[in-house]
Amino acid sequence: MRYLDPKNDLTFKKVFGEHPHLLKSFLNAMLPLDEGGEIESLEYLPTEMAPQIPAMKNTIVDVRCKDKNGRQFIVEMQVIWTDSFMQRVLFNASKAYVKQLEKGEHYIHLQPVYALSLIDEIYEKGAEFYHHYKIVNTQNPERQIKGLEFVFVELPKFKPDNLSQKKLQVLWLRFLTEINENSTEIAAELMNQSEIRDAIDCLQESAFTKGELELYERYWDIIRVERTRIEDADAKGIKKGIKIGEEIGLVKGAKISSYKTAVNGFKRDMTDTDISELTGLTTEAVVRLRALFNKYGQDTESHFDEA
Repeated sequence: MRYLDPKNDLTFKKVFGEHPHLLKSFLNAMLPLDEGGEIESLEYLPTEMAPQIPAMKNTIVDVRCKDKNGRQFIVEMQVIWTDSFMQRVLFNASKAYVKQLEKGEHYIHLQPVYALSLIDEIYEKGAEFYHHYKIVNTQNPERQIKGLEFVFVELPKFKPDNLSQKKLQVLWLRFLTEINENSTEIAAELMNQSEIRDAIDCLQESAFTKGELELYERYWDIIRVERTRIEDADAKGIKKGIKIGEEIGLVKGAKISSYKTAVNGFKRDMTDTDISELTGLTTEAVVRLRALFNKYGQDTESHFDEA
């Protein structure tokens, strides 16, 4: 039996965008909800948060829903990290928060919006893979302005061996990180949990049409092309940086050499004009160097940055 990777756009939406009981279990496990504040039921909402515009690509989120209390939840699976992704998440969550009210309605009716982002790349140094952001008082972090909360999960950092998170959270993260096209056997711990087992069944290749499988492969093709483009851009940036660094080094080296020649000229009582012609330095630069020489003498070289 062949399984598909749940991180693919098609499979992720199929699992969590078509099965509310799986999404409810996933959100309750992944979000930092207060005790007694677990999600009891969900209603799917349109995922288009804003018109497609050149400066804000990919404004379609993967899954968006609300519970019976009106709280909204935005879930995204991001395979490639970009520097603008956090801003896009903030934009979408803020848009969802603002759009709750019709004209003339009172702010008291606004309900919290939670944005959960699963990232299949490492974007931050350190071992911590679970990042929870909320609006707090910087001097008293326990004081919070409720309304927007964000969770970013770096999947490559997740290691179930030495973690003590909630059991269901660990199982869902194992579901996302362990299952792919090469999976032949599924761990018993995953199959023994009913929601996880249902989600795994959704990943069976036989559950997809030929057209869906073509979309599945096309998505990975797009990802491979994008990663290659990013890697090429990074490589060009590194090469350009090295070249610029070498050029700066050569210029700086030549400048220091001229300064040293000028100091030797001061020791020999050469005139400023002669030193300028000898070194190629401007008369003004020679005058500044002579002032340093008169001040520091033999230690002038260590003060070249003042010239």
